[in-house]
Amino acid sequence: MADQTHHHDDDHEHGIAHVAPVKVLVGTWSVLMVLTVITVLATKVDFGSNINLAVAMAIAVVKATLVLLFFMHLVYDKLFHSVLVAGGLLAATLFVTFALMDSGQYQKNVIWNPAAPPAAPYGPRPLPQ
Repeated sequence: MADQTHHHDDDHEHGIAHVAPVKVLVGTWSVLMVLTVITVLATKVDFGSNINLAVAMAIAVVKATLVLLFFMHLVYDKLFHSVLVAGGLLAATLFVTFALMDSGQYQKNVIWNPAAPPAAPYGPRPLPQ
């Protein structure tokens, strides 16, 4: 008879994805639905364009984090994978932050009213089409 050192009770590295309890999945889904309602309600209040964007992005980041942690089972995975995801989120945050910091440079040149465009910074005034 072969050596039976492999016990099924101690086998945690079975190669199959982790099965999350239904209670955790329903709880996560409930929090996501509440955050969706908060997102919709936040659009009804005018905090100013910068604050509205910050509130929307903060809610979106919390929702994305919940999806990553529980629906994509990152909370049950190796720490290395969490570090990779956190690094990617940090890089995306830095990119968006620096892109938004630069937006003040060109916002005054956006023609909001084509019938009365602002003066061009240089060159002739744009002609109506």
